[in-house]
Amino acid sequence: MKVLLINGSPHEKGCTNRALEEVAGALNAAGVGSEIFWIGKGDIHGCIACGQCGGSSNKCVFDDTVNQALVKMQEADGLIVGSPVYYASLNGALSSFLDRMFYAGACFHHKPAAAVTSARRAGTTATLDIIQKYFTISQMPIISSQYWNMVHGSCPEDVEKDLEGLQTMRTLGMNMAWMIQCIEAGKKSGIDIPNTEDKIMTNFIR
Repeated sequence: MKVLLINGSPHEKGCTNRALEEVAGALNAAGVGSEIFWIGKGDIHGCIACGQCGGSSNKCVFDDTVNQALVKMQEADGLIVGSPVYYASLNGALSSFLDRMFYAGACFHHKPAAAVTSARRAGTTATLDIIQKYFTISQMPIISSQYWNMVHGSCPEDVEKDLEGLQTMRTLGMNMAWMIQCIEAGKKSGIDIPNTEDKIMTNFIR
């Protein structure tokens, strides 16, 4: 059992990473593996709706860190996406990354997911809402904590002082591990993942 944690910050070892490290520590303590995947700070192309991936190939035509993450997500049992807050929203590179990852991906259904945000002061809950929409359109159970999944600070040293935020991350890790273990136990007991109907597309303009 393993969880993929995506660090969507351009700073590999910044505040977002510190939050994800706390989650990963709790996952590992509960017997669930983890991997923090950094999207990097290079250019990440936005989705151009070319349709080449078809939503099921698990590969985007732009061969970059998105495809690397999709390979890892195929083997993962859960997903956590972490983002810094830019103008009360997630940063642009991560937005492009998630658009393409979820459009091309065929490896998300019924895997537990959670969002984590980092900010100096505000915009965290709006960012959480945006990221969680990727999960809810992909049939992913959302994992919660004892507070909204956020830490505060301008640098990792500030995050170390956010004791409530770090505790929230640990609780999130424990809850994610518990859910994954419950799903695994259910599979062993003969409880199958629900079958998904063929998708019906309804247009509002006739």
